[in-house]
Amino acid sequence: MNILLDTHILLWHLADNPKLKPEHSELIEDTANSIFFSVVSLWEIAIKLSIGKLAISQTIDKIVPNEVNILGLKVPHILKVTDLDFHHRDPFDRMIIAQSMAEGIRVMSYDGYFKLYDVDLISSG
Repeated sequence: MNILLDTHILLWHLADNPKLKPEHSELIEDTANSIFFSVVSLWEIAIKLSIGKLAISQTIDKIVPNEVNILGLKVPHILKVTDLDFHHRDPFDRMIIAQSMAEGIRVMSYDGYFKLYDVDLISSG
């Protein structure tokens, strides 16, 4: 299974945060799955670091484990954003939703707004 992780999911997974359900951590760790993380999420992390809204123990270039694939930003992803209803105003989350839809990849997020989109979602409930 291909899974695109929302920003908070990877951060919680790396920190062993109990907010992340154990079965979702298991999906991330399962080597039969291909795990993706958007370059847009790295940009979001950089912004939050620069304004003091986030602290991480590693540098951004080392935060993503080697077994996680970085999903670059492509023109079809940008075009997909233009088709999205404006349920969610966060530009980073909107792009993750668009990438998931354009690539046909399941997305793992606990953000309730993701449920409002026609996206294959792994969520908290």
